[in-house]
Amino acid sequence: MTSSVTHIVAALAPLPPRAGFRAESSSAACAGQGFILFDTAFGPCCVVWGPRGLLGLQLPEGCERETRARILQRFPDAREALPPVDAQQARDGVIALLRGEAADFSGVALDLDGAPAFHRRVYEAARAIPRGATASYGEIAARLGAPGAARAVGQALARNPFLLIVPCHRVLGAGGKLGGFSAHGGVATKQRLLAVEGVDLIRAAKVSRGARSPRVPRLS
Repeated sequence: MTSSVTHIVAALAPLPPRAGFRAESSSAACAGQGFILFDTAFGPCCVVWGPRGLLGLQLPEGCERETRARILQRFPDAREALPPVDAQQARDGVIALLRGEAADFSGVALDLDGAPAFHRRVYEAARAIPRGATASYGEIAARLGAPGAARAVGQALARNPFLLIVPCHRVLGAGGKLGGFSAHGGVATKQRLLAVEGVDLIRAAKVSRGARSPRVPRLS
């Protein structure tokens, strides 16, 4: 059902800054918000951070200029800067994941200040879904001890600022339906992400109907 994804074979490195740009040191950026644009197999992505951890991850918006404009719309106070350790780990993991390799984001600190408590629990549950597996909105709700809250789970994931790090693309609708996706490209991007992770959507639909559930721990 899912077509294979052609991987772009290229040296993946941070994008060259715009003319006149002077990178600030990571220590200076830690006093406020910083971001770095970098190339991936899907196109230019961006990681944004603040003093307490990552603030967001931006998937490609079509081109580098549009991605930069989108990130500045979301985080108008952010400035391009040299990334601290957490942002470097996030960047390296995104590059690896989008070219079909394993990526470990477990050590990346997220700044969840201002996120509702329920959203935080949803994000924690989604982070536990391993690469190559999926779960449904209803399964996440059940594991949170809130059966019947599938719609609320979907709403929380629709506001997920940490795409890929909180892998909301691995959460499907009932019966294995793709559901929504808030990044540029919508469901087509979600399907492409699942394909590059080796997810068979036909099998995922059977799993969602009860053949076998993914191993996502129950959260109290």
